[in-house]
Amino acid sequence: MAIRYPNGKKYQPNTPASSTAQKKTVSYGKRGMSLEQDLNDTNAYYLTHGIAIIHKKPTPVQIVGVDYPKRSSAKIKEAYFKTPSTTDYNGVYQGKYIDFEAKETKNTSSFPLSNFHQHQLTHMEGVQKQDGIVFVIIAFQTLGEVYLILFENFQPFWQRMIDGGRKSVTLQELKHVADQIPYGLNPRLDYLNIIRKHYF
Repeated sequence: MAIRYPNGKKYQPNTPASSTAQKKTVSYGKRGMSLEQDLNDTNAYYLTHGIAIIHKKPTPVQIVGVDYPKRSSAKIKEAYFKTPSTTDYNGVYQGKYIDFEAKETKNTSSFPLSNFHQHQLTHMEGVQKQDGIVFVIIAFQTLGEVYLILFENFQPFWQRMIDGGRKSVTLQELKHVADQIPYGLNPRLDYLNIIRKHYF
């Protein structure tokens, strides 16, 4: 299925550096293999315990091509994003607006900034100007490590790339300006514990 942005550009999902490499099943005990699922489980915990209301944003899609191989089934062949996506999650916590993007990488030493788009950075900058809490969560899948970096600390890396510099953030750079989120049982990734430290 081909999904396209409003400007007609084809949507390219995040892919590992080597698409020919076979996938390996790695066990990290309590660590999750899907950042999205871990965050969704965490947000469900926050909701049921009255801690915060944070949800993954739905992405509106315009379907333009459908294949009907049988009367009982239909397959979407082509679709477009109605609007450019902003960030993955938003909600409210202790009266403050929360907005963040979550990304995964299989790289072990750096995070490629190509996973982001300028309109996402523009959106996050706008949230910050409105006094909202905005940040990025980055998971290094192979290492089983997850980091939370506030937007004000992430934005200089993006600007460095725009100015012709490095197109990624090294893990060591990230460790200097980000907080590692430890894996737990309930909640899975207690990222609000880090937000409390910075804002409350």
